[in-house]
Formats: sequence, structure tokens, C-alpha cells
Amino acid sequence: MYFRSLAVAVALCASSANAFTVTPGSRSVLAGAVNARAPAAPALHMADVAEATEAEPTVMRPPIDMPWESISDQLKNAFGYSDEEVSAYESAVDSDKSVLLQIYSAMTEARAFENACNQQYMQGKIRGFMHLDNGQESIPALVDYAIKNGDKKYSYYREHTHAIASGVDAGAVMAELFMKEGGTCKGAGGSMHIFDKETYFQGGWALVSEQLPYAGGAAKSIQLDRHLGISDDEKIEKQDVAPPADDDRISVVFIGEGGSQNGRMAELLNAASKDNLPLLIIVIDNGRAINTFTEDVAKNGNVFEQGKHYGVPGLLVDGLNAADVAKGGKAVIDHIRSGKGPAVLQVHTYRFNGHSPADPEHERGRKEEKAWARASQDPIKAFEDKYIGNGVFSEDELKDARKQILAKVKEAVKFADESPMPPVELAKELEYPDAPDTDYNKKSAPQWADEVNARTISAEKMETVNAHIADLRARADAGEISIGDAINLAIHEEMLRDPTTTIHAEDLQAGSSYDIPKLTQQTYGQIRAADEIIDEGHFIGKALGEGMNGYRPIIELMNTNFGIYGMAEISSAGNTYATTGGQFDMPMTIIGAGGTAPNQALGAEHSQPFHAYVMGIPGLKICTAASPDAAYGITKSMIRDNGPCFLFAPVKMMKEAKGKLDLDICAPLNKCALLHEASQSSVDAGQAVTVLTYLHGVKEAQMSIEAIQEEGFDIDLIELRSLKPLDMETIGKSLARTNKLVILDESTKSGGVGATISAQVSEELFDLLDAPVKRLCMDDAPVPYASSMEKAVVKRGDDLIQGVFDLCLGAY
Repeated sequence: MYFRSLAVAVALCASSANAFTVTPGSRSVLAGAVNARAPAAPALHMADVAEATEAEPTVMRPPIDMPWESISDQLKNAFGYSDEEVSAYESAVDSDKSVLLQIYSAMTEARAFENACNQQYMQGKIRGFMHLDNGQESIPALVDYAIKNGDKKYSYYREHTHAIASGVDAGAVMAELFMKEGGTCKGAGGSMHIFDKETYFQGGWALVSEQLPYAGGAAKSIQLDRHLGISDDEKIEKQDVAPPADDDRISVVFIGEGGSQNGRMAELLNAASKDNLPLLIIVIDNGRAINTFTEDVAKNGNVFEQGKHYGVPGLLVDGLNAADVAKGGKAVIDHIRSGKGPAVLQVHTYRFNGHSPADPEHERGRKEEKAWARASQDPIKAFEDKYIGNGVFSEDELKDARKQILAKVKEAVKFADESPMPPVELAKELEYPDAPDTDYNKKSAPQWADEVNARTISAEKMETVNAHIADLRARADAGEISIGDAINLAIHEEMLRDPTTTIHAEDLQAGSSYDIPKLTQQTYGQIRAADEIIDEGHFIGKALGEGMNGYRPIIELMNTNFGIYGMAEISSAGNTYATTGGQFDMPMTIIGAGGTAPNQALGAEHSQPFHAYVMGIPGLKICTAASPDAAYGITKSMIRDNGPCFLFAPVKMMKEAKGKLDLDICAPLNKCALLHEASQSSVDAGQAVTVLTYLHGVKEAQMSIEAIQEEGFDIDLIELRSLKPLDMETIGKSLARTNKLVILDESTKSGGVGATISAQVSEELFDLLDAPVKRLCMDDAPVPYASSMEKAVVKRGDDLIQGVFDLCLGAY
């Protein structure tokens, strides 16, 4: 493309000559991408400008000016298309005026909507962060042309136009930006979190690259539907009806070329290739990672080639030519729909706006690049010039199309303006899909469970798993079952009860470290019981995608501290129900061994209080279990819950603790357990103390009771089986008797579980206290490996005994 006047060329070059200089031999982000690509323009010097009437500008990131022949060659070489097939894709667009008008209308609506957003933002009607898509309209045009309603769509924070092109109502999108109840998420999500269940538009995700594994999980859900023979009904709930024989749904994920440098991209390519997922990765390559020139931070901008090592083909197209994007993109999409696995589509674009109106854009060359791109790299202007110039459309035809679209956008703004604000009560209502006091015993199983099991589990495998379950139940009756085996029993019972239950873990085939997933893959197959790569964030993310699409994933973490790798995904799981305005449940159960026992000898990294780290994540239900019975009942309830739940079991007691189970009974997720009650005489004498503890602290406390009683004191021992929500009713009932509180805490002094409980007790039950709360918590120092040093950090039974004595004797 060329500057339209010498004055513009001189002005832009003079304003930032250094920013626009590409020295000979410098590496373009797309250098060498395809053989037929037009070469980068030579360096433009001011003397050359003085002599030229029209000259190609020398920019930090030159245009690729890719002809259709280059795209055609890529389709034949990378995707195996024949000349005739490629020609058909070309003809389907170029020879169909209605398709061309569809592409133009989609681009024009995207531009008009974003312009309206910018105007409303400047008027203060849209607040917070907002990210506009101007200049990249060929991508929503492709979505409108080639993506179907049933396809799962996962975008990032610049998703307004992707949502509208997917069929989401423009008025609802605008109302969401206006924080109105008429918005897609009732005003709970905002600009970066557009969701719409009916069109399977599943975000809108604000953490860069987090959407990648979610889309992988959504693609896996399509495969699960086909394997199990189930599908979504009109309410988008699972029914015992197989997908149609021609089911060609795919999952689509949008990501910038900067975000695609994230390690999640490699993990997704690996998983998508391994499982042959029906997944399209659309890389929106605008040359800017936020505002930074991507080449300054990334070695290889040819993202469409990243999949080569995994057998995943890729295609590069020029976003300036929307028709070519539609033709090439449709061919890639059809490749995936035919069952040939995942693919990458990289669209070379220029973003006309900064990262966000709130960003200063001080980065090198950004402002000059925007001005040049608006003049020379506008896909709408290029479309108009080409198709008016060749007589396909008259100016009036396109003008009429724009008029209709502008009226539609104006109506969207009007709808948003007139929508009411959401009620204040809605915030608390969106905390959990299922109320904390839910009785999970009353939840019904799918009526079609037996039919699905019969067609997906062979008679031999069913006999084997039933024998395994019978053995575990016999051990439970005899009081000889461990915590790990109790959880394994609960998982098998729930996976048979509800075939939409899946499980993900490392070392799953071997039963992981504590037999929690034992015999799951051997029974339900790899599609429901998946061995995963060693990255918890990846498979927690895939589980999130499954959970949004009608499945109940279980994640076994082996050691809960490994969940640190998945903090972003755990956080988003907690937020999803609320952020989507209650549209999407998030039935996800995370289970693992954790905590810090005295003499654990595991060192700092395996002894971190991850349970305290996740306490601040909204929307999570967090429980602990120090006995097989608690572990069994809580696991069953968590799997049935429609929100994200996290069960921590004591790492040093997984095989050691044995006991009976209350079989077939779900435990509450919001209750403590009174394990020992102080004698009435000790209460009357003022010599009783309430002790709150969990995980290994339960064992330490139980072993200390006799020593405490020998000195004339006693305790109400309460196991904190629910850390969140906290059972203040049970705590308050005990404090009304004892008036004294000790917390034996397996987390740090700063920011620990005990700190949260102590603050809440002081705020809500202060009048019941006769003494300060005694916190026996881990020191803030990392947990040492050597037991001699570890005593200074980790509290134990001896500390509890002394703490009880101190409170009863007034030594505080």
C-alpha cells in the first residue's frame, strides 16, 4: 500500500525516522514465512522521499502484501488441499456477492460498534479497562462467515467484535459494557468478560493466554459428547441423545501473537495434537504485545509454524484482505471439521488503537505506526476500493449497508442506556451456584447413567471395577480403609453415578501417589480419565473448559502445592459463575494431599500452606479431611456441587489413618466437626478451651487430650472440615461454653488460615471471649528439611498443650 501524498510521507518519516527505519538484513517478524511473500520494502531515506511521488513506507513492521496464490500454496502444502479444492474456496467467496456483502457488513458492524464504545467511554458510560479492535475487522468477518453457533468460542479481553460476529446480541454486549442488568452477564463481567451461553460464546478472559487450555477442554467436551452419545438439549443441559452423525463442531480460541509466546501455547499444541482435538487457534498478529513491538520481546513471530513439531498445520493470511482471510480461514476450519485435528490460523493485522484508552502508549514507534496503518492498512477501505473499483458493488450499495449497520449500533447504545443497573443483592447471589447448606444427598443422578455406562464400559471392565468397589466397601465396613482409598471409592461411585464426571491427573494410570485415581483410566478410558503432562495449570485449565460444557471434572494434584502452577486457572474457576452473571456453572473438584506435619522432612516447596494461598479466591468452597470418613463424604458432595471445590487431605496421613465410612452418604461442605467435647465440670470450672484445627493438627490434638486432662483441663476439639465458608455457628456454640480459643494452624502467621479465623471470631463472637485468641501457627520462615530447625517453624501437640495451659492460667 502507498502513501496518498508526499506530504504525509514526509511528515510521518520526519516525526519518527528512527522508529520507521528497517536496516538491511534486519529480521521482520514474518520474514521467511512463505516463499511467495512480497519482500520487505527497502530502507527509506529522506533523500529518497524528496525524489519520490509515491513510495512504500519503511516501518518497524512492514505489510506482507500477500497474494492469494501464496495462501493457495500454503493450503496445498500444509493442509493437503488439491488445486480444485482451493479453487472452490476462492470461488465460494469471490463469485458470491451475498458472501462478499456478509463479509463487508460484519467488518462494518465491528468498526461501528467499537467506535460507539469509544464515544461512550469518553462520556463516562463505560468504565474500567476497555480494549478496542479497530483495524482487525477481517477476523470477526471470518467468524461471521465460517464459525457456527454450536462451535465453542474462547476469546481474550479484546472480544466485543468476536462476540457480535458469533451471534451475541449487540445491545446485550453494549449493556454489559455499561454495567447494566440487560448485559450479557447482568453487568457482572464488563468489557473484558463477555459470555453468552446460547451462542456458546465462552469468554472474554482477562489474564493473557489463560483461555488457551480452556478452549482445549471445550474441544475435549465435543469428543466426550460423541464418545458417550450425549448432547445438549434446548436448555444446554446434557441429554441421552447422541450428536448427529454429521456433527462437525469445533472449538475456537483467539489469541494475540504476543500472548502466543506464552508456554500455554506449547502445552495446548501438544495436547491438541495428542488427542486430535477439533481446535482452531486464531492468532491475531498485530505486531504489538500490549503496546510493545513484539519483535523486541519474541524471537519467532511465525506463530503459524509453531505447530510443526506437533504435526499441527498452520496458515498465514493478510488481514488487510478480508476476502482472502475468509477463503483461507474457511479452508482451515473445514480441515478441522473433517476430523483431521487442530490447526493454527495467523492473521497479520494492524491495530489502530492503543492497548486501552487508559494506556499512555509511550512505546517506540506506536503512535506513528497507528497513523500510518489507519491510512494504508484499513481492511474496510481496502475492501471498498477493490470491490467498487471492479464493479462488484456500487458506492450506494455499500452506503446502504453501512446505514443499516449504524442504525443497529445506535439501537444497541439506546438499549444499553435504557437498561437498569443490577440490584445490589445480585453480587452475593452470584457467589456460589449451590448454596453452602445444600444437601447433596438429595441431588438426583442423570436418569440415563446406566445406559451410557452400558455402551461405554465393557462387561469385563464393569466386573473389575465393581469388584474393586466391593473390596473397598468391605474395608470401609471393617474400619481398615485409608484416606486415599476412601477418596478413590467416592470417585468411582460418582463416576458410575454420573458419566459426565471426568478426572485429570499426573501419573494417573499408576494411581498417582495415594491411589486416588486408581483404576479410573482402566475402567472409563483415557477420554474420561486423562493422564496429563506435568503442568497443573494446563490440566486445571482444560478441566475448566470441560466444566463450562456440561462435564464434572476432578483434578487430582498428587501434592496440593503443585497447584501453585495453576493459580490463574483456579482463580478464574472461582470467578466464572459470578463473572458470567450466573450463566455458566463451574463444577470442578480439586483434590490433593497437602499441609505440613511435624517431622515431615519434605522441605519448603512441598510444605507450603497452599490452602491459605487459595482462601482469598472468591467462589471457592475449601474443605479439609483428616479421616477417611470425612474424605469420602466431602469428595462425593464436591463432585455433585455445581461450583469449584478444593479438598485438602493430610499428606502424612494418606495411608496411615484408617477408619470406617458412612457409606453412600454425602457430607456437608459448610460444617465443622466436634471430635471431642470438654467435660461439663471443666467448663463449669473455667478450665475448658475450644481448639480449632485441621489436617495434621487433628492428630496432634487428639494425641494431646490425655495430657491436657491430666492437668485438670479439657478441650472442645473442632475439626475445620470447611475452611470456606467457615462454620461460625458451631464455633460460636463451643465458645459459649468455654470462652477461650486456641487455633492450631497449619499455615503461616501472616496471611494464614488462623489469621482469617481469628479476625472473624473477634469481629463476630468477641463477647464470648474471656481471653485473647491464641494462634499456634507456622512461623513465616520457609519450612526447613532438618527436624532440629523445623521445630522452630511448625507447631505440634506440645505447643497445643502449653497454649491450653496458658489460656486457662491467664498467662497471656
